[in-house]
Amino acid sequence: MCAEKKTRIVKTIEIDVDKCNGCRACEVICSAFHAEPKYSSNNPARSRIRVIREPLRDIYVPVYAGEYTMAECAGRDKYIIDGKEYDECSFCRASCPSRVEFKEPDSGLPLKCDMCEGEDEPLCVKWCLAEALIYVEREEEYEVEEEKPEDLEIGLEALADKYGLEKLVDTVARLAAKE
Repeated sequence: MCAEKKTRIVKTIEIDVDKCNGCRACEVICSAFHAEPKYSSNNPARSRIRVIREPLRDIYVPVYAGEYTMAECAGRDKYIIDGKEYDECSFCRASCPSRVEFKEPDSGLPLKCDMCEGEDEPLCVKWCLAEALIYVEREEEYEVEEEKPEDLEIGLEALADKYGLEKLVDTVARLAAKE
């Protein structure tokens, strides 16, 4: 059985570290956009983008929030930039149990960049006067596996064994009547 191929649009923000001047306009607009109600307050701790900085060496790295992970990473590589050592967490996009970055400060819930849903492009990109943030949309192909009838049959068989065939048929009939 062949898997069906489909395409989807993947939205990302590319970061040109050499252009970032550390102004943090991205953090300000992001936190204002995601305030409730919109633009009613400004708290960069609620921002979905952070500027990791080393001002004495003039290094600024914008990082935007990615997926939440239930566990910490096993390995943490070290990076040396202009003689200063950074660990992998400094540049990681994930919200995980060991970090406070990308967590809502009041509730502790993880934050994830939604690309300013409803806008034509993320506001952090629009507000970046240094052009360090670049919005990119690209098409990506992926495979969709078709459900195997055998799996459905095995599942129904298990339900029939557990609850009886008559009860299973009654439940399916009731569900069909709702549609």
